[in-house]
Amino acid sequence: MSHYISNTEQDRNAMLQAIGVADVAELFDVVPQDVRFPQVELPQPLSEAELLRELRRMSQRNANAQTHTVFLGAGAYNHFVPSAVDALLRRAEYYTAYTPYQPELAQGTLQVIFEYQTLMCGLTGMDVANASHYDGATAMAEAAGMALNLTRNKRTILVAPTVHPQYRAVLRTYLQGLGVTIKGDEDPAVSLDDVLAQIDDATAAVIVQTPDFLGQLHDLKPIADKIHAVGGLLIATIDPIALGLFQTPGAAGADIVVGEGQSLGIPLSYGGPYLGIFACKEQYVRRMPGRLAGATTDVDGQLGYVLTLQTREQHIRREKATSNICTNQGLMMLASTVYTCLMGKHGLRRVAELCYHRAHYAATEIGNIPGFELLTPAPFFKEFAVRTPKAVRELNQALAERGIIGGYDLKRDYPHLGDAMLIAVTEMNSKADIDALVVVLKELA
Repeated sequence: MSHYISNTEQDRNAMLQAIGVADVAELFDVVPQDVRFPQVELPQPLSEAELLRELRRMSQRNANAQTHTVFLGAGAYNHFVPSAVDALLRRAEYYTAYTPYQPELAQGTLQVIFEYQTLMCGLTGMDVANASHYDGATAMAEAAGMALNLTRNKRTILVAPTVHPQYRAVLRTYLQGLGVTIKGDEDPAVSLDDVLAQIDDATAAVIVQTPDFLGQLHDLKPIADKIHAVGGLLIATIDPIALGLFQTPGAAGADIVVGEGQSLGIPLSYGGPYLGIFACKEQYVRRMPGRLAGATTDVDGQLGYVLTLQTREQHIRREKATSNICTNQGLMMLASTVYTCLMGKHGLRRVAELCYHRAHYAATEIGNIPGFELLTPAPFFKEFAVRTPKAVRELNQALAERGIIGGYDLKRDYPHLGDAMLIAVTEMNSKADIDALVVVLKELA
């Protein structure tokens, strides 16, 4: 290990002296002696067939999209994934290294990255997209860091309270210790207009989500005009499925567009892995974190693909890097590329239309139940918030007993709403599914 860990004995002694202990063993004195090496009682080993049977039995304890009707979203959605997505993921052309450093050995992966970038540019209306990020939250945090680098002396990030709560938490984690002021979402009850009123000459960027966490759609054009007037940038967080139906953020004047790509052919998978979409205007490309694949020709004049731009720390000098935590989700990126190509422009629009119309039907029906009140104003896309006559946890327990996974409990993140549920409706929820939900909610009201 001495070849890989550079600490010498002298280094270790210096560190031990600095923290005031005699040796490494003393660090474990806080752990009671009788629990340091517990006796672990393991069952007898199983054959593969026995183990698979046991794991299937255990999995049946989980409520999932195969056994239940799902009305839970809040950032991860139950969309249909064509069988062809998984089949193409297993093609040998994509069995290449994690990072395609040798283009002659990774043309399959590089071409898919190039096609993914092209598809994301078309979907968002932006000039350039990178090879992806971990997820929507990290993509948004990276966008804020990029905005700070582009605007130099501006050190304030405004974020609307209707941006996903977990995204906002990741944003603060990323930017802590950098002397950056993040504000706008201190009071979850304030309106978007109240947040935009705080824009001033110190504002590097304003972050707006559309459709927002509560489902409402926003017109980005006046927001872009307002932030551009003080030299700041607009960061738009989007749902890629919604872009099959509504105006692109690029057309509205957004400078950086980020989003969660899970809806594009990636299963729920109990929370991940997912996919971070990241796109921007061409003028900002050299400050964009991550990497870009490009098309070129080889010595014989044949089309080939290479990594064109690599701006992270491990590739270039540290002081020139834009970020270090910006690896791409290669397998998830491939899945979203296959899905988007399979669906095509008209297919994505049809999925978006189904989500939109079924969500509005559900909202109307639930809003007519005594004790329930629709909270999300129109226009909204596939999610909406309703005030409930009972605690959401109580309602969800009763729904689960009837084979329905209910909506997200908003009370923790938006306490001013009281007992309120965020309900998601996708193309996977039929009219019969919605009617069944309404019947149960009427019984529980």
